[in-house]
Amino acid sequence: MSEQSSVNPIELLSRLNWTECAELEFKAAKGGLPKSLWETYSAMANTVGGVILLGVKDDGTIEGVPDVDRLKRDFWNTVNNRGKISRNLLTDADVSAVDDGGKTILAIRVPEATRYQRPVFIGQNPMGGAYRRNHEGDYICSDSEVSRMMADASEQPADSIILDQFGMEDIDAPSLMQYRQRFASHKPTHPWLSEDDKGLLTKLGGWRRDRTTQAEGLTVAGLLMFGREESIREAIPSYHVDYREKLSDDPAVRWSDRLTLDGTWAGNLYQFYLKTAQRLFSDLKLPFELDTDLFRKGETSVHEAIREALVNALIHADYRGQGGVIIEKYRDCFEFSNPGALLVGLDQLFQGNVSECRNKSLQTMFMMIGGAEKAGSGIDRIRKGWESQHWRYPMVRLHMAPDRVDWRLPMVSLIPEESLSHLQDLFGAKTVSALGKEEVLALVTADTEKSVDNLRMRQITGNHASDITQLLQGLVARNLLEQEGQGRWTKYRLPSSIHKDPSSAHKDPSSAHKESSSIHKESSSIHKESNFIHNEFLHSGISESDVALLEHIASKVRCSGRTSPGEMEKVIIELCMKRYLTRRQLSALLGRNAAGLLSRFLTPMVRHHVLQLKYPDTPNREDQAYTTAEAEKTD
Repeated sequence: MSEQSSVNPIELLSRLNWTECAELEFKAAKGGLPKSLWETYSAMANTVGGVILLGVKDDGTIEGVPDVDRLKRDFWNTVNNRGKISRNLLTDADVSAVDDGGKTILAIRVPEATRYQRPVFIGQNPMGGAYRRNHEGDYICSDSEVSRMMADASEQPADSIILDQFGMEDIDAPSLMQYRQRFASHKPTHPWLSEDDKGLLTKLGGWRRDRTTQAEGLTVAGLLMFGREESIREAIPSYHVDYREKLSDDPAVRWSDRLTLDGTWAGNLYQFYLKTAQRLFSDLKLPFELDTDLFRKGETSVHEAIREALVNALIHADYRGQGGVIIEKYRDCFEFSNPGALLVGLDQLFQGNVSECRNKSLQTMFMMIGGAEKAGSGIDRIRKGWESQHWRYPMVRLHMAPDRVDWRLPMVSLIPEESLSHLQDLFGAKTVSALGKEEVLALVTADTEKSVDNLRMRQITGNHASDITQLLQGLVARNLLEQEGQGRWTKYRLPSSIHKDPSSAHKDPSSAHKESSSIHKESSSIHKESNFIHNEFLHSGISESDVALLEHIASKVRCSGRTSPGEMEKVIIELCMKRYLTRRQLSALLGRNAAGLLSRFLTPMVRHHVLQLKYPDTPNREDQAYTTAEAEKTD
């Protein structure tokens, strides 16, 4: 039997001159094109693109394909058949045969579909034929997901829809008057100011007449920006805005301040913007002077960045989506989260100068009072503000089912002294001083944010994905980072266990191993495992004694090869009793894959109310944590 080889995706993609893909899928294809290929094609196109390797088993073993020419012909025939696939996104350059050790792999690069091309689906009906991709693989889209993709593909902005049976009586008059005053202050000679209230709304896009149907009335934008809360809720039942502030050191204080829809204020976006901006700007230790309307006088680029992030969340939100707009303020960061998928690719977003707005009338309304720009420069303003303080570059994360976009603006030094010192302790001062700036940034990010990936480094440096891959792989080759996962889900972490002081950092690895092997042979694996677990609880607020207790509880699962689902659930409940644990912490304690724990146990246990989420409004947060339902009720 010939020796089986495993695929090296990074090496293979570099041979094809393809950049690191967002997703990677292996398929054996021994009997021809697998049926699941088209589900993956649809899923990748509707998410962020990716690469499919035919002739590679799930475990990465290369089997090759028997007749690559026939396989290519069958692929092109099917992808161009509108009865089978709704849209072909590929060119000839996206399908390539690659020889690897005498075996042929067929590589298929699937680009991300634009908002106007989605949904890409199998068969004749998008309902039931469209797929997307998450950590667990391809999943069939719900009807609501398909409807939202189709709505985003429309040329008509979401907020320009005329609301039947809604009129000027649904407007909060003081809000519109306040807005007019601010508009006049910002643009005192603007001709729209001579219009009456309905005329001003018409110019702004808040009131519209349809030339085809002759229907006339208040638009979604007009109601959202200036409406009364009860009217907004009637027209858009899922509407929700929420500001949360946690500045107290007392763990019993969940929020030190909160602004949500409670009937004590108008509840529209304009009032939410004014009240939230005031709270976000307070306590900033930067020179700033408010004018009478809470705008621009003497403000810094940091204030501009915060205002831009706030407006960005409001004008890009899908107000018929789940969870609403959530703004959170902490001592060391700001977080902005809105429902809805991103309308441009991430690389386009980072490059700036691309304006794709879900709610164009809302964008105009904020632009007229100095709160937004139309030229796609918002990301540049956020970056500029944070760079002015040498803070870590803001982080954007995308979530699905439901779709959400999260921005995190950390007020933390780009290279904190404590992090640099920690790296020097781990690897030696000489090793760290020999690294390039971007290599240091990658290690610091892995240290301060628990992991680093290609996307995060592209946000920080602006470099191309393939250059970032080479940088991260170089650090892996020097044992400065450890790789976890593949494709879009690849993360890089600091080595889980390093047992050396700075003075020994440059010893020959083989001699160091020989010196210590006789002493630590029996205990090293236990020590590494324990150290890995404790690393996951650094800065978590859980004491070392409690971590030791958790290790003991989890040992009955961690030390056994197979565990029944019932026993696993019992241990998870015991671990989460009266405390919040993240899935990474549970994964470390139980010795189980985090993604598998999420899909097989955590998500079903939340669905059946056995566990509660720490952040129920944003269930797909990376730092989501879980506690028992009983513990939540007693808090």
